[in-house]
Amino acid sequence: MQIELSGHHVEITDAIREAVKSRFNKIESHYPQLDSVSLTLTVEPNVQSAEATTQYLGATLAVKAEGQEMYAVIADAAKKLDSALSHRKGAQTSHRPKAANM
Repeated sequence: MQIELSGHHVEITDAIREAVKSRFNKIESHYPQLDSVSLTLTVEPNVQSAEATTQYLGATLAVKAEGQEMYAVIADAAKKLDSALSHRKGAQTSHRPKAANM
């Protein structure tokens, strides 16, 4: 999975890249068909945020996490994206017609 990482008012350091990679590798192991994730990190006065966007099973999924510490925000965004992907996967499988026994 390719992670497109960008920053707004924040320099993307090696430590931030490593934190993003470690958190989002877990998502990659759960959803191997996921091709890429776009992650934007933003630092504003008193608030740090991360917004993750991806395409999965024909739908665009976007999540946003905010907080005081960047590493906690990255972890929260990964957790929210995992939850959104799980919800989308469940929605796809629950609408499949059941095969008739012949």
